[in-house]
Amino acid sequence: MQFKALLPLVLLQLPLIIASPGDDSPLVWNSKRVTYGSTKISSRPNITYSPYQPKTVYTSPARTKVCYVSTHNGTADDSEYILQAINECNPNGHVVFSAENTYTIGTALDLTNLTHVDLDIQGYIKFTNDTDYWQANGFYQTFQNATTFFQLGGEDVNVYGGGTLDGNGQIWYDLYAEDEYILRPILFGIIGLKSGTIADLKLRYSPQWYNLIANSSDVVYDNIDISGYSNSENDAKNTDGWDTYRCDGITIQNSVINNGDDCVSFKPNSTNILIQSLHCNGSHGISVGSLGQYIGEVDIVENIYVANISMYNASDGARIKVWPGVASALSGDLQGGGGSGSVKNVTYEDMYVNNVAYAIEVTQCYGQSNKTLCSEYPSSLTIDDILFKNFTGKTSSKHDPYVGTIVCSSTTVCSNISAVDIDVTAPSGGDDFVCTNVDESLLDVDCV
Repeated sequence: MQFKALLPLVLLQLPLIIASPGDDSPLVWNSKRVTYGSTKISSRPNITYSPYQPKTVYTSPARTKVCYVSTHNGTADDSEYILQAINECNPNGHVVFSAENTYTIGTALDLTNLTHVDLDIQGYIKFTNDTDYWQANGFYQTFQNATTFFQLGGEDVNVYGGGTLDGNGQIWYDLYAEDEYILRPILFGIIGLKSGTIADLKLRYSPQWYNLIANSSDVVYDNIDISGYSNSENDAKNTDGWDTYRCDGITIQNSVINNGDDCVSFKPNSTNILIQSLHCNGSHGISVGSLGQYIGEVDIVENIYVANISMYNASDGARIKVWPGVASALSGDLQGGGGSGSVKNVTYEDMYVNNVAYAIEVTQCYGQSNKTLCSEYPSSLTIDDILFKNFTGKTSSKHDPYVGTIVCSSTTVCSNISAVDIDVTAPSGGDDFVCTNVDESLLDVDCV
C-alpha cells in the first residue's frame, strides 16, 4: 500500500538509509540537500500494567527492516520524506525520526493502512501554522466537527521514541477567540487501528484535542506527557487529553496531562476501557460524554474502569455529562440534545482531588442553563451501575460547602448509582452533595 499526501506535491529526490536490525553496514544513498542525523534505533517500550491488567494484551512481532526519515531541518515541508520512508517500511518495518532533527509537516497525511509498523519518533515534529490550509485539508472526523492533522491506522502499529509532536497551537488559540466556528485540527489522530501502542512521547500545543482515537480496538497509551498553554490573553480551549469514539479495549495509563479541558473523555460507543495512574492538572476531569447530543443517534458507553487518578486545579474529578431531551447550546460551535442511549458499568476508584470544583458530577442537563427546560424535556439516556469509590482530598471554594452533585433528569433513567468511601471536603469543611432523582440509600455522602 502506497500512502499519499492529501494534495499532490512535487516528489523530491529522497535519500534513504535502510538497514536490517543488527546490520553494521547499512546501504546509504547520500545527498547534500537533506540530513538523517543519528542512526540510533529505539527499543520498543516494555509496558507494564498497574494496578490493573487490560483484558487483551497484544504481542507485536519484531520488524524486519529499518527506514530513516530525512529532513530539511525546519526549512521546508518534510511530508514527502515521511511518506517515502513509511512506504519503504510498510509492511514489517521500523521508521526512525532521528533524535537531533526537526521535522516539519505542512501536508495532511493519510496513514490508515499500516501493517506491522513501528514509528520511532526520537526527534521534534512540528506542524505548520498555515491555518487556511489545515482548515481546508485536515481530515474531517464528523463527530463534533473534529478534524485531524493526520490519521494513522491499520493493524499492529507502535509509536514511541521519546520525541515531541508540536501542534503550533498559539495561532489557533488566538484565531478561535475571533471565530469560534473555525475547524481546529487535533494533534494526534488514531483512526481505524487494530492493536497497537502509543508510548514515551511528548505532545505540545495542540490546536484542539490532543488525541482522538476512533473506530479502533486494543490500543494502549503509556507514558504520554501532554502540555500546552496560551501565551496570550486567549485561552487554549477544548484541549482534551484523549477522546475515545467508537472504540473497544483502549488502555490509557502512566501519563501526565496539563491541559484546559477533559483529561479523558469517553465519547459515544466507547466500551471496555481502562484508565489508570494519571496525573491531571487544569482539566475538566475524566468524563463520560458528552452523550445524547444528536437526535436519532444511540450513544453507548459501557465497561469503563478508572483507577488511581490525581486531579489538580480542575472543574471536576469524575464526571458524567448527558445532554437533555431538548435542543441546547453550550457554545456556538457545540450544540445538541435529544439523543438516546445508555451508560452502564462505570467505576471510578481511588481518586485524589485538590482544588477541584466538584469531586463528582453527574448531570443530564449538559449545555442547558434553563433547568426548567431540562425538567420538562428530560433525557431518555439511561445511567445504570455506576460506582464512585475511595475519593479523597479537597475541593475549591467554587461550590463550597458542596463537593459534588449527582442529578438525574428523572427517576426512570438512573439506577444503581453508588458512592462509597468519599472523604472529600470543601475549604469550609463542608462535604455536601446535591442529589436529585437518585436512590440516596446507595450514596454514602451527605445529600442536602
